[in-house]
Amino acid sequence: MLRYITIALLLLQSAVFAGDQGREITEMPDVLSFKERVAPVNAMVADRLENLLPKLMNDADLDMWLVINREYGEDRLFYTLVPQPTFAARRTTILVFHRQPDGSVERFSVSRYPIGDLYPTVWQGGSKAQQWQRLAEVIAEKDPQRIGINISEHWALSDGLSVGLHQQLQQSLPEKYRQRLVSAEKLVVRWMETRSEKEIQVYPQVVSIARGVIAEAFSNKVITPGVTTTDDVAWYIRERFEALQVRPWFQPYVNIQRRGDATRQEDTYMGKSPATILPGDILHTDVGICYLQLCTDTQEMAYVLKLGEFDAPAGLKRALQVGIQWQDILTDAFKTGKTGNQILADTHKISKEQGILSSTYTHPLGFVGHAAGPTIGMWDNQGDTPVRGDWPLYPNTGYAIEGNIKTQVPEWDDQWVQIKLEQSALFDGQTVWYLAGRQTQWHLIR
Repeated sequence: MLRYITIALLLLQSAVFAGDQGREITEMPDVLSFKERVAPVNAMVADRLENLLPKLMNDADLDMWLVINREYGEDRLFYTLVPQPTFAARRTTILVFHRQPDGSVERFSVSRYPIGDLYPTVWQGGSKAQQWQRLAEVIAEKDPQRIGINISEHWALSDGLSVGLHQQLQQSLPEKYRQRLVSAEKLVVRWMETRSEKEIQVYPQVVSIARGVIAEAFSNKVITPGVTTTDDVAWYIRERFEALQVRPWFQPYVNIQRRGDATRQEDTYMGKSPATILPGDILHTDVGICYLQLCTDTQEMAYVLKLGEFDAPAGLKRALQVGIQWQDILTDAFKTGKTGNQILADTHKISKEQGILSSTYTHPLGFVGHAAGPTIGMWDNQGDTPVRGDWPLYPNTGYAIEGNIKTQVPEWDDQWVQIKLEQSALFDGQTVWYLAGRQTQWHLIR
């Protein structure tokens, strides 16, 4: 196992260092085979269970946590807790986490099978009724005061317990313990949003893969102006990820802005697709992948040079710098304990003072692309977001620094254009670090 962990860490040498905030991706990192991924992923899972979960259960004031799954109807959270390769729950799989007096967490399964070395089983098998009876016996033996289950009104990732399993649990427990069932909402959100030190070490490589594929797609390797369409580029990105054996979590898309478009300052969105790419076009893409159980979300911009041009027009270069200025305003507002709504309000205030017409819709990143944690604006709501926008900012959490600015371009007869940017980043409690740098220059297609 040590060999595979060492391989994973050595591969980080080809990734962009997190502190290099403006560096461009120049080399595609290597990608581990499926077999080679198992050891580092399982090392990260075990580390989280041993070192992170006890603190989070204590903070959530839970004595026991139940994660109950049926085959093909698994709680999405299940896959963040189990070792690889695990493709599904087996029949009904019940994970139990019990907080000990010393603060450590005992974990086991009340299932027909153990799950790797992480979850020994305390049930020897039998009927489904006997399995639920054994769970009730275990709970009585441990006598927890607060038992967390994954039900939530507002957080999808905290609401993974199905109605049928919830009913079965209620029927299996005596009234004394039914009264002790509570929502594990806080624990689940904190579990999903918090990144461990081991995860922080490998996250730059994951983001570098995404940015490297964008750099390939926004080049003459892929684009022939006058021939290639936006859909061609989008499918190149998708198929390139598939060839690398990393999973996109949404279909990539590409759109263009073109001189002569009838754009207005008040337009929420500028760009069209599908279209054939022509010289003088602005290109934009939105891409997200998951690798080593960590997800990215990235948007970058390109310019297609016209005959005789060797760089983007000065007005477009200034527009990109305004976008970078907006990013800095947003990330400067990140402070531990501030809510997503407060960060959004501060970003709007400073942007307005500096004459920047911006829209902010930044979201957490982690085990999924649209992860749990503070919502910082939404594309269709630039005001407060109830509940999710009220969640505070914690250290060691990941974010897609996402939004756009609108400005006029003199070379385009003062036409309004939109610079749409998104980069994967980590907040360490003091500073926001771009995990694989960020776009500071236009991708140029000749």
